Amino acid sequence: MISVIIPTLNEAELLPDTLSRIRVNTAAHEILVVDGGSGDETVRLAEAGGARVINSPRRRRATQMNLGAQHARGDIFLFLHADTWIGPGALDRIAKALGNPGVVGGAFARQFRDPSLLLRLTCCIGECRSRLLGWFYGDQGIFVRKITFERMGGFQDMPLFEDVDFARRMARQGRVVTLRPNRFTVRGPLATAMSDIWLTLRYFAGADPGRLASKLRQERKPSDGG
Repeated sequence: MISVIIPTLNEAELLPDTLSRIRVNTAAHEILVVDGGSGDETVRLAEAGGARVINSPRRRRATQMNLGAQHARGDIFLFLHADTWIGPGALDRIAKALGNPGVVGGAFARQFRDPSLLLRLTCCIGECRSRLLGWFYGDQGIFVRKITFERMGGFQDMPLFEDVDFARRMARQGRVVTLRPNRFTVRGPLATAMSDIWLTLRYFAGADPGRLASKLRQERKPSDGG
């Protein structure tokens, strides 16, 4: 079974569509929403959408995803953002990829709903990065075997780039794969792409993840509680 783990904080607007697209998958799965103390209808909508809700004492994605993994019953984990959609065959594709015993995990190549040529170019560049280096962002839908996740000690306690750090460590555990796009991110595609590039460059240049996370929260505050 695949455990789909979604960290949330005030995601009532976006979560229902994400859950509905998970549910159409026929592969055996469970959905765990790990909430960081939402003040909107996130928890109620998560339960109505068929998810098991876990309340996290801390508002941090790394903490929430690790907590979800502790409660998960599946032998494969898929970590998904609340604004990220997967296709109807996505879970089957994950199971098929992990049918190869040498593969420990991976993610999907990013795709946006916006048809912009610039965004297509950034997606192509991102897919090359993922395939060549095994570096994934969280909104690509990172999946991993439970046994590998536990061997790695889960996500490190970082306010930002816990996803890239996890992906880099996962690639040292065995082969990682990038599946072709079948999911979409719906929150500000152009702004998201440019922000990812800029923040990643600063992270690898040695910037403190805590300060980067604080800056990102300030930029998203008017429209994004998570």
